[in-house]
Amino acid sequence: MGQISLSAVTKSFGDVNVIPPLDLQINDGEFVVFVGPSGCGKSTLLRLIAGLEDISSGKILIDGKDATDAAPAERGLAMVFQSYALYPHMSVRKNIAFPLKMAKLSQAEQDRKVENAARILNLSNYLDRRPGQLSGGQRQRVAIGRAIVREPAAFLFDEPLSNLDAALRVTMRQEISELHQTLKTTMVYVTHDQVEAMTMADKIVVLNAGRIEQVGSPLELYRSPRNLFVAGFIGSPKMNFITGAEAKKHNCDTLGVRPEHVEVQADGPWTGVVGLAEHLGSDTFLKVNVPGVGDLTVRVSGEMNLHHGDQVTLGPQSGKLYRFDANGMAL
Repeated sequence: MGQISLSAVTKSFGDVNVIPPLDLQINDGEFVVFVGPSGCGKSTLLRLIAGLEDISSGKILIDGKDATDAAPAERGLAMVFQSYALYPHMSVRKNIAFPLKMAKLSQAEQDRKVENAARILNLSNYLDRRPGQLSGGQRQRVAIGRAIVREPAAFLFDEPLSNLDAALRVTMRQEISELHQTLKTTMVYVTHDQVEAMTMADKIVVLNAGRIEQVGSPLELYRSPRNLFVAGFIGSPKMNFITGAEAKKHNCDTLGVRPEHVEVQADGPWTGVVGLAEHLGSDTFLKVNVPGVGDLTVRVSGEMNLHHGDQVTLGPQSGKLYRFDANGMAL
């Protein structure tokens, strides 16, 4: 079991209220990602769940039991940090076994659990090495292995991939997703990278200034953002926002259209000049200045041969415009 319920949870540091009253339900076996810009409260919220910070008010239930005042070790959760926090003088085997040794499990039980975790994480051939002899990705897997052997009700990940290079982040992203499918255990994952959120999550929690802006599946947030903040945060490159006369034509204060939903059209409504063309092979990203509309980011086929200074006529795909009111809420 790994059900986590937050009811009217708040957190203040002195006079500064960083988490206003917040309610959230995390279901057993879900992969939930907290995402938002730096300073939005996502890591603080994770630490409140872990018990590493005391909540100011409210209640936290883990598997139906009140864990509000429980010590971190009593919550049945395992946390994986941004820093690997491995013991450099110990072998991989001893690093993974450390929490089991502290729990005074028999050597036979320690060996069984360590070897099982190593098999799941493809670390069996590295158990006698020290952390200094491993790559960054392997060290992160050791840190995850140390969490696995505890057999927690839920795993808590605090930006675990931010120290890795881009290619390794992609690999580890896939490995953690596969680990979730193997273990079927609840995972709560913090990241500022919305690509990680979109590719890994069953459910995304978008946070802004400590408040939950929207909760939903990746596609729900992509297709139906409830406000300007979510619309601009989910999706890469970010949504284009158009104000002024062009928005008024559509009876709204702000008009939104994603770069992938803008097409080159012979008789489209927007004609502009390409300022920047980024050719990435499969895709080309254009920044097009359209008089009366502004700069539009456009995603087109990599085969489209457009360059700086070219004139181009654009239009939105049918049914792919988003409208927002004066308060930034979706219409």
